[in-house]
Amino acid sequence: MKRTGTALLALVICTMVANPPLIRAQAAAEDKPKAEARTEKVTPLKIQLVITEYDGDKKVKSLPYATYVNADRGYQFTKVRIGTKVPVYTGKDSGMQYIDVGTNIDCRATHGDAGSFRVELVVERSWVESDVLIPVVKPAAEDKSEFAGQFKQPIIRQFKTEMEISLRDGQTTESTVATDPLSGKVLKIDISLSVLK
Repeated sequence: MKRTGTALLALVICTMVANPPLIRAQAAAEDKPKAEARTEKVTPLKIQLVITEYDGDKKVKSLPYATYVNADRGYQFTKVRIGTKVPVYTGKDSGMQYIDVGTNIDCRATHGDAGSFRVELVVERSWVESDVLIPVVKPAAEDKSEFAGQFKQPIIRQFKTEMEISLRDGQTTESTVATDPLSGKVLKIDISLSVLK
């Protein structure tokens, strides 16, 4: 039994030594899927978003944004950040805190079926809607407080959506419609995709 196993091992070694092209061909065949995965087609895209705000039928704001992404599985999110820091009174030791208000967009794309593209988007928007008067009370002697006046504090509204949509070159779609529960205003997001030549 040992001689048969040893003879078989010797035969395999002789075959390998005698036929190195066969071994190289087998190794190349094993590496081929890895090489193909690395050379997946990369397509540059332009993604445009328009966030529109309506008060009833009246268009109040229209905010356009554009970003460029490469459609490929290996790419990370392209990020757009635009906004302002708004001061907010914290009430502690007359301190102020600054809150970021604006628009954040994260976007990436991959190849879909039959010439389409799967676009992943995270859109977050915050804005100052108005302000409210806050009474200021300062402590006085003998545990009695005194009214010291009022100051304005901003009311900040927020909106966030995460989506995955399928688009073709030149296509535009209305992806999101949302109504603010307090103001009744409606936000709509239109997205369009263009393949860059």
